[in-house]
Amino acid sequence: MRLPHSLGVDGAHQKIDAAIARARAQYEPQVGPIHANWDAEDQLSVQFSAMGMQFKSAVEVLPTELVIQIELPAMASMFAGKIREGIEQQVGALIKA
Repeated sequence: MRLPHSLGVDGAHQKIDAAIARARAQYEPQVGPIHANWDAEDQLSVQFSAMGMQFKSAVEVLPTELVIQIELPAMASMFAGKIREGIEQQVGALIKA
């Protein structure tokens, strides 16, 4: 999915880093470790487990948009629409705030 923003690359990095710190504090007690690594200046990979399923995603930070790719486990694919909607709402609010 592609989400437009007006933060620039540095601004988007700051918002994403702050959101990862909040997610770790809020969700790690329930889901376990959230692994987030900047593989390159504009490439973030995120991995975590929930309900016994492994979730992987990649975020590309461009000057005017975020490109988010998510690899869903087979059991979660039936909820793909809801997951996409939730991500669009959460990340959309993050990059507009």
